[in-house]
Amino acid sequence: MLVGMKFPVRTTIMTKTSDFIHSLVMMGLLAVIASSPIVASGESLKSGAGRFEFHHEGKTVPVWYFLPEGASAEMPVWIVMHGVGRDANRYRDEWRPHAEKHRFILVAPEFSEAEFPGNDGYALGGMKEVMPGGHVSKASSFSFIEPIFDAVKEATGNRSERYQLFGHSAGAQFVHRYLYFMPEARVARAVAANAGWWTVPDRGVDFPYGLRGSMIDDAMLKTMLQRQLIVLLGTADVDPNDKNLRRTPEALAQGPHRFARGHTFFEAGQRQAAALGIQLGWKLDTAPGVAHSDSGMAEFAVKWLLGGEATK
Repeated sequence: MLVGMKFPVRTTIMTKTSDFIHSLVMMGLLAVIASSPIVASGESLKSGAGRFEFHHEGKTVPVWYFLPEGASAEMPVWIVMHGVGRDANRYRDEWRPHAEKHRFILVAPEFSEAEFPGNDGYALGGMKEVMPGGHVSKASSFSFIEPIFDAVKEATGNRSERYQLFGHSAGAQFVHRYLYFMPEARVARAVAANAGWWTVPDRGVDFPYGLRGSMIDDAMLKTMLQRQLIVLLGTADVDPNDKNLRRTPEALAQGPHRFARGHTFFEAGQRQAAALGIQLGWKLDTAPGVAHSDSGMAEFAVKWLLGGEATK
């Protein structure tokens, strides 16, 4: 539904080339509008696969979703974060069979390169550097997840108080940093799978590879460390020459490939939790034989998000 836009009805026979071209353009525009509804207050989402546009702080985020038939108000909501390809529609399609089988509302927001440029714009929340005393901008990618959750709840009549969160690759980068910077986020359980590099909980390492110079205080750090976060690693994701693998000196210090870097991150969490005298809420798990594949990791992640364990 597009509010406030009217299209004139042409009643004369179009004989001019310009009129014909105009007609084709308008038909194409109407097709785009029909496939891209905007969820406004009071509207509802239809069952099945779909897409709507979410507007927030002057930016637009397409949201791909799947709503199982006969969804109840208590059906859980799962939010899946895409990787560097920014292809949330593919992630929605790969996760759809799981949503059908296990009966959850699947939501896959898409953070475009145009609106959220580069790794900084998406996986770092739009922040190259946040100094102590700072705050997360309302236009940050991190600031979209909670209101999207509320919009989906309103559009489906859902009464869930919390949501499950998954991210693969760049999406895993997004997920673990989101948990740092959004301590009040209503995340029940999160899975970060196969991140290319991490923000380790270490104040001796400069942000964004560590926490030195960031706004993360002790209270925020403790909240992060006590989260139900599963660090999920594919045992075959060990290519040190992957074209999308960051190879800065700071990233290489975490390990030669994603599998090693995930262990570095988890072990840093263990050390920091011990230093702070708190119980670490994180778990480490592996996906045997899986390389850098969202669909491959989803098979293991879904068991964790259902509240169980994947390979233990």
